[in-house]
Amino acid sequence: MVQLSLVLPRQPDERWQLATQMGVTDAVIHPLEVGDGKTRWSYDDLLGTKNWLEDAGLTFSVIEGSVPLTDRIRLGLDGRDEDIAEFKQFVRDCGALDIPVVCYDWMAGVRWARTEAHVESRGGSLTTGYDNAKNSGGPAADAADVTRDQLWEAIEYFLEAVVPVAEEAGVKLGLHPDDPPRDEVRGIPRIANSVENYDRILDIYDSEYNGVTFCQGNFTAMGVDVPETVHHFGEKINFAHFRDVEGDADRFVETWHDDGPTDMQAAMDAFVDVGFDGPMRPDHVPTMAGEDNSNPGYHTKGRLFAIGYMRGLLESAAGGAS
Repeated sequence: MVQLSLVLPRQPDERWQLATQMGVTDAVIHPLEVGDGKTRWSYDDLLGTKNWLEDAGLTFSVIEGSVPLTDRIRLGLDGRDEDIAEFKQFVRDCGALDIPVVCYDWMAGVRWARTEAHVESRGGSLTTGYDNAKNSGGPAADAADVTRDQLWEAIEYFLEAVVPVAEEAGVKLGLHPDDPPRDEVRGIPRIANSVENYDRILDIYDSEYNGVTFCQGNFTAMGVDVPETVHHFGEKINFAHFRDVEGDADRFVETWHDDGPTDMQAAMDAFVDVGFDGPMRPDHVPTMAGEDNSNPGYHTKGRLFAIGYMRGLLESAAGGAS
């Protein structure tokens, strides 16, 4: 059964209590920093967060956003071996603490890109958007001459080194799509931007531990049929982001979960059909009345709505499957 989850802060606050009140049992930890200015997790950092979560009745199911994956690794630059060694130790630490999923991305130079954070939606709520015509800055200096072949070589080198460690540790890796899933952003090529490229990445090292973070919004922006693509990847999906967008990779806006172009019931049905039993979280929700939009896509009220909506879809999907 799909495990509905929420992004929660590293340390306890009201959102932890709201999660348990909604019946959410699985936590996704997605901080920009571990704390005290650090951007790397130690074993003790992970252990402390795991203990806090368990005390609150929550399971530490996924870590994303602050994993120790550098552009030296993504670009295959000098020093990547030291960085890969650090990533391996991070995976071993996650395995020792039974943290089952690590979500990572292969977006070098420019990461998640948005050009708008105040797009008005239903009832005056605010969503984010992307317009490539407004994203005209150049690449960072160390990514100025990146080639697509360079990115392919780098991800092959990374996966061949890391997936065996993930297998030993019992930690599943989930590659997040490029966001937006364009061929390039600010002149920097991207490769996790199509079903065909994902198939190539999964074939580099055929293992259940080399898998997909199925972010529905990005696959929608690729122009694919979402339920069909869920069936295509099937057991290779290790983590899911449930969201929707209107538009394509060149120009899109985020939508309410119940107001986008994707048949969300069919999408949830597909996850149930393929036997997905991993964590799934709502992603990029609208900012609602009373919220200051200081963290676009991640305020609380929209996520409460999304979890309720997803729970209804899941109950309907499970009922149809039984």
